[in-house]
Amino acid sequence: MTSIKQFLLSLFATTVSIALTFGTAAIIDYYKKKSEKREIVMMVMYDMYNSLKSVETADSMIRQSMQLQLQIAQDTTKYDNLKFKFIGLIPKSEYTETTERILSSSIETINTVGNVLFVENVAEFYQERQYYKTNVCDSLFNELTQNHIITNLNQALNFNFFSYAILSNASITDMHKLFAECKQIMKVTDKEMEAYWNQRRQIKEGISDEDISMKSAHDETIRLQKEIDKAKAELK
Repeated sequence: MTSIKQFLLSLFATTVSIALTFGTAAIIDYYKKKSEKREIVMMVMYDMYNSLKSVETADSMIRQSMQLQLQIAQDTTKYDNLKFKFIGLIPKSEYTETTERILSSSIETINTVGNVLFVENVAEFYQERQYYKTNVCDSLFNELTQNHIITNLNQALNFNFFSYAILSNASITDMHKLFAECKQIMKVTDKEMEAYWNQRRQIKEGISDEDISMKSAHDETIRLQKEIDKAKAELK
């Protein structure tokens, strides 16, 4: 009877031990995945935010070009002094596709996020970003180049910046809508986003010149150029 009781106690202890072991492992795995999910979501939201800032800058340049066009229309004698400013106002959509590739190329990453609607909205946002680059920035650059706007007053006065401005505004509105929906879907607060961005900024600002491996190569390049300049001066 005693041996049976000991056996049952031993079996119970073993069962509890196994349950605790696997239960603890499951809990750890759960929180690890939860943390990874949040990190991916914040990384994507950070990329979307930066993309929005980039297209908003491009949109601002289009309006500045219209203001320049207005100044010339009001006084055509200003054309020669203002025409080269159009070059500096050619809009660019500057971003990297790293985050987009990470999200779209790995089914594991998508599974970790675990929200189909969020992934679909992000994919639509990236499509809209590419549309903006192709149909606003690249198209405007090509048309400006072909129409020789800085060498022809008539072209400068009649260039249709307005159509690009309307297209730009519509595209940015859609991108803002998708960004806001993604925040809502994943319950991302402004405070959480600000904390994440501060963390990213602190990491970048915390890297000193000494931490950058190319610094020595840069210094060597400067030193060589100085010696070349000195040697050339002595030849004269």
